[in-house]
Amino acid sequence: MKKLGIIGCGWLGNHLAERLSKSYEIFATTTTEAKLDVLKAKGYHVDLVKFPDEINADMKPWNIASELDAIIVAVPFSGLRGSSIPMTGKRENLLRFIGDFNHQIFYTSSTGVYPDIEKEFTEDDLPAAEVESESFILEKFPQTNILRLGGLMGGERLLKNYNISHTDQLVNHIHYEDICSVVEKMLGQKSQAKVYNIVAPIHPNKEEVINAQKNLAYKGERRTAGRIISPAKLIEELNFEFQYPDPRYFHLNVNN
Repeated sequence: MKKLGIIGCGWLGNHLAERLSKSYEIFATTTTEAKLDVLKAKGYHVDLVKFPDEINADMKPWNIASELDAIIVAVPFSGLRGSSIPMTGKRENLLRFIGDFNHQIFYTSSTGVYPDIEKEFTEDDLPAAEVESESFILEKFPQTNILRLGGLMGGERLLKNYNISHTDQLVNHIHYEDICSVVEKMLGQKSQAKVYNIVAPIHPNKEEVINAQKNLAYKGERRTAGRIISPAKLIEELNFEFQYPDPRYFHLNVNN
């Protein structure tokens, strides 16, 4: 069986591991000691690894890296809404941990790299080389696939469960099942050096989503303009079909 490394087995990393463990032997890292036994009980090989803000002179390459077929980096290395904040040490620690790995790498970035203005954004609007929180890994590992994820939703993560402001704003959300499907497909195609917006193609406003999740009617009108992140490149290049194209229905199980 092939071997997959997941650096950062948090909420998203866990979902990725659960899906991909059908085809891969999972090697994961966590920063939380309490999670070690939980993850090991699922059959994963787990290391406790932290990436402090200061450079750790003792950070060594992952001892299993040379045996892995691919690595997914699911640890945040950028600030909120892509803000530029000092993370030089934390990023250097990650690069040292990956070592001289030369196979597939997936790096989970965010659609927060795009400016907060009313426009439909594509990947061409902001090349990864111009994004500080993405370029640092590409400089050492140019084969890295950059996954610009929309707001992570699905399962217990539903908009109705949060205190929400600006309810007329359009959403750029993504269900974790679709993220898993994208990664699964890219692994199979051995994709390298790709940059994709991974966002559901339908963009209702927040109030529409919340009302749908509460089984309430929505009587307003959807805004025609807003900040929209386009997944057109992903759909075209991967021939990708979303399981959950509409955030209003993320609370429903499409497999039933």
